[in-house]
Amino acid sequence: MGIKVIVKNKRAGYDYHLVQKFEAGLMLVGTEVKSIRNGKVTINEGHISVDRNGEAWAHNLKIAQYDFGNQFNHEETRKRKLLLNKIEIEEIEHRMKAERLTLIPIMVYFKGSNIKIEIALAKGKKLHDKRHDQAKKDVEKKLRRGDYT
Repeated sequence: MGIKVIVKNKRAGYDYHLVQKFEAGLMLVGTEVKSIRNGKVTINEGHISVDRNGEAWAHNLKIAQYDFGNQFNHEETRKRKLLLNKIEIEEIEHRMKAERLTLIPIMVYFKGSNIKIEIALAKGKKLHDKRHDQAKKDVEKKLRRGDYT
C-alpha cells in the first residue's frame, strides 16, 4: 500500500525546524474528496489547532470547489477535523504548550484509498537560521558539482 503525494508544503522546512511528525486522517465531504483527487488543494497558509474538547482542527486548508458539485459544493476554507488518537492529541497539546511549538501541515497524500495529512510540531526559524541553512545548502551543492573555487 504505497502513498501518492497530492500536495507538499515546500516552505515548511525553510520557515520552521520540524520537531516531530504525525499522520492523521481528514474528515471530508464528497466534493472535497473529488477536488483533492484533481489536485486542487493548497496547504501553505494552513495551521492546526487543538480545541478544549481535545479535538484537532485544520484551518485555512484551501480545497477548491468541485467543478460539477452544483448546490452540494463545500466551502473552500472551512475548518476540517483531523482524525487522531486521543493519546496523540494529548501529546501534541502538551508539547505545544510546554515547548511553545506550532502545529503545521506538511503534506496531503493518498494512502491506499484514504486521504491522509502529515502534520508536524515545529519551531519557527529566525532569519539568521535561514541564512545559515541556505549557506550550508550552497556549499553542499558546490561539492556535488565539483566547483571547489
